[in-house]
Amino acid sequence: PSCFGYPLSIFFIVINEFCERFSYYGMRAVLILYFTYFLQWDDNLSTAIYHTFVALCYLTPILGALIADAWLGKFLTIISLSVVYTVGQAVVAISSINDLTDANQDGSPDNINLHIALSMTGLILIALGTGGIKPCVSAFGGDQFDDDQEKQRSSFFSVFYLSINAGSLISTIITPILRAEQCGIHSKQQCYPLAFGVPAALMAVSLIVFVAGSGMYKKVKPQGNIMIQVSKCIGFAITNRFRHRSKEFPKREHWLDWASEKYDKRLITQIKMVLKVLFLYIPLPMFWALFDQQGSRWTLQATTMDGNFGDIQIQPDQMQTVNPILIIIMVPVVDTVIYPLIKKCKINFTPLRKMTVGMFLASLAFVAAALVQVQIDKTIPVFPTANQSQIKVINLGTDRAEVKFEPQLHSVNLTSLEWTDYVTFETSELQSLNIISGNHVTTQPLMLPGGERHTLGIKNNATGIDTMWLFDNVTSKPKEGKNLIRFINNLPDTLTNVTLGDTSFGTLMPFSASNYSLFTGGRSDNIMVTKYSVSCSGLSESFGFGSAYTVIINECSGPHLNVTYSEDIPPNTVHMAWQIPQYFILTCAEVVFSVTGLEFSYSQAPSNMKAVLQAGWLLTVAVGNIIVLIVARASTLSEQWAEYVLFAALLVAVCIIFAIMAYFYTYVDPNEIEAQLDEEEKKAKKAQQIYEKDGEVVSRF
Repeated sequence: PSCFGYPLSIFFIVINEFCERFSYYGMRAVLILYFTYFLQWDDNLSTAIYHTFVALCYLTPILGALIADAWLGKFLTIISLSVVYTVGQAVVAISSINDLTDANQDGSPDNINLHIALSMTGLILIALGTGGIKPCVSAFGGDQFDDDQEKQRSSFFSVFYLSINAGSLISTIITPILRAEQCGIHSKQQCYPLAFGVPAALMAVSLIVFVAGSGMYKKVKPQGNIMIQVSKCIGFAITNRFRHRSKEFPKREHWLDWASEKYDKRLITQIKMVLKVLFLYIPLPMFWALFDQQGSRWTLQATTMDGNFGDIQIQPDQMQTVNPILIIIMVPVVDTVIYPLIKKCKINFTPLRKMTVGMFLASLAFVAAALVQVQIDKTIPVFPTANQSQIKVINLGTDRAEVKFEPQLHSVNLTSLEWTDYVTFETSELQSLNIISGNHVTTQPLMLPGGERHTLGIKNNATGIDTMWLFDNVTSKPKEGKNLIRFINNLPDTLTNVTLGDTSFGTLMPFSASNYSLFTGGRSDNIMVTKYSVSCSGLSESFGFGSAYTVIINECSGPHLNVTYSEDIPPNTVHMAWQIPQYFILTCAEVVFSVTGLEFSYSQAPSNMKAVLQAGWLLTVAVGNIIVLIVARASTLSEQWAEYVLFAALLVAVCIIFAIMAYFYTYVDPNEIEAQLDEEEKKAKKAQQIYEKDGEVVSRF
């Protein structure tokens, strides 16, 4: 059956591909934050495991192609590995259910090892599934067309790649929104089960849709895999050369010619062409090492930035959508505007030159990321080391106060409701504290633990100076752009039921403070306070993202509430929009590198060798991710901007090597070489026929 001149079966294949890509990219978008915030891994371990997973996803297509071509055929391979894939997605979704092991209902899993084991099992199954079906689905789609449907086949591949981009774009927008929702049975947490569950459901839909069309598919029988043939030929050439290594055997023009005893000249010539291209692939993994960090390091960078775009709140993992959006815009712009302009300027912009420019642009994108990181680092507060203490003083009284840290280390002068920043002291040097306010003077000995931040509240009254020590217990900026909020009751009365939004801080005695509570970033909530059964309320100011505030309650009379906000940790001030330039440069790099790379490969090798080149190309992506994994684990650089610069420098070095290799590369026309081989085979056949005729004549005599 056909529709608009297309086999009806391909509509099932396009829908299947859209759902599968939605499933994969949706899950991958939130993966790094799941590692960091749910499994509580540090940035380096999270990055290493993320890139190990991506590397696996690009290694398994070789396995998938071998299974399909040599054993099961494309149809059965897609179905069996899709089942594995769906199970993997479901296992990851289950692993992210907080309440699975939260027996004491405190909001954090009690048996984190179980969650890690389930996550890793699920990710291995996903890598097997997504990688295994990757080389089969597009080729299976191509099989549905007859030989006279070349035009339809070509437009099918365009629609097919459009469905890939649409699936990845939509899922990268949706799953971070689902992740940011609050859900849970015992305690409300970020909703990873939903963020992973929706991609799992889409994968199940993808499988159902594909099976539904099974009666309409053309199923081509497995015809053997060209990669196995190529490997056998190369293996035979190497062993044969080793056997004939003594000087009595004459040298051959190329080491592959040692396979000529067993394999025909055509195959050997084709493999020579492929190896020439694969040799050029050697520097390419470094490009992918930078490119795939969009989903890891760049997403982690976005978590330390301000995602407030007016009425819209952008999640850190949503910034990855900038790439597919820009791809859709940039591919036609580059093809129809940039390349023709370069041609008009009489510049010979060969494919290898385009790829060199792409590598250079990717290193520039990382320089841009490093510049953004430097600005972010300026906003991150310095926390005390193990031998230091930090003290912030708040004057909660109505009189001016002077505080001296003895012996003569530091002194501050504060008016009413004024506070200092955190002042750093060597813990061993701090001995005592001298406070003068109004007519009163007090001295206190100091014995503070090292490596901590402390807040000192002071208040002068009729009988003397009251002091209040708060142990902040905060050693880093709040993660995920969340806010830490606490209250100080600066009234002589007890306050009951102090709430911010839905969170209750309980009862606050006169001149006392609550502990910090964690809130979702970017919100302003209603503050409610009850004094002697009378409620006062007011809307808080916006706390931004990644901040900590102490809210001082100064007055509660009738409905009127007077509070002062003391900033303990400043909010993220570098806007996420500053990531757009680095995404733009990297997308330009992808357009001139990735698109050109595959086109160039296919133009330089015979058509029956496309599978080998596809495998080689995917292998460069896998090796690129392994490079990131090694650097993330082995790097001794403490500053993130320095790591970005290191990657940029490595790519520039590789880019120079690639440019030299490209300079000495001579372009070939596979069709011309194939025609020559055909000609030679014809001549050889004619010679054989003449020889056989002559043999017949001789035998008659």
